[in-house]
Amino acid sequence: MPGAPAPLELPSTCPPAVDGIRVGIGGWTYAPWRDNFYPKGLVQRRELEYASRHVSAIEINGTYYGTQKPATYAKWRDETPDGFMFSAKAPMRIMQSRSLATTGPQIEDFVGGIATLGAKLGPIVWQFDAGPRPERRSFGAFLDLLPRECDGRALRHVLDVRDRDFVDAGFLAMCRGHAMATVFTDSGDHPSFADLTADFVYARLMRSRTDIPTGYTGDELRAWAGRCREWSAGGEPDDLPHVDASQHAPRQPRDVFVFFISAAKERNPSAAMALLRQLGAV
Repeated sequence: MPGAPAPLELPSTCPPAVDGIRVGIGGWTYAPWRDNFYPKGLVQRRELEYASRHVSAIEINGTYYGTQKPATYAKWRDETPDGFMFSAKAPMRIMQSRSLATTGPQIEDFVGGIATLGAKLGPIVWQFDAGPRPERRSFGAFLDLLPRECDGRALRHVLDVRDRDFVDAGFLAMCRGHAMATVFTDSGDHPSFADLTADFVYARLMRSRTDIPTGYTGDELRAWAGRCREWSAGGEPDDLPHVDASQHAPRQPRDVFVFFISAAKERNPSAAMALLRQLGAV
């Protein structure tokens, strides 16, 4: 009888953030990844442990549908290596509130819980889906409610507003006034613009294809590596769309978060790892 398979040995670290650039995926529980990303026989409870050693960040999507207990956040924190970072989508019930200006207690509850991630907590994404348009004054009051720090750690906020008519120069001015980033979506389904409004960049790349093993072609990944380096160095790639091209952000080094999300989701881990190779992180 053959012996039992040897225990899976994983690296103790994640790919480094080269020049402040982190590359990752959305979530870590996805059945098709058990055929092309996770090793055969890897138990599901170790999938986060494995994924966090092959990408440098993961966007938590489950928090959009409901908050987790602090004990769950602590478990995720402890299963991932030093240097790894999560971003997280805030619960949709907050952004869908009819009175954004009164969501302070809900914001406080969510942020207080997810702060359990400690140094591994990266940007928090506040996603406003297309639908009833936020009222400008109420939206501004909502931004005032978002805390700048929690438990002595600075917080970074990302605004993902999917109403094309709301995304204009006035919206960007509000983001800059609060030092909050917007999402570059690389998508034809959502507003896609690269105006810089904070001291970091947040990109969700949403064009991976099933027929390409790495989701994006080699030329496309090289182009994205160049854009990431340009952002990191404080510049603005000149081949990406802008809402207000007349405004230029101060040139300063920026942290960069890039996630391969949606589209041909089964290819996204390969896309992330290929971009990390392009950047010299692995």
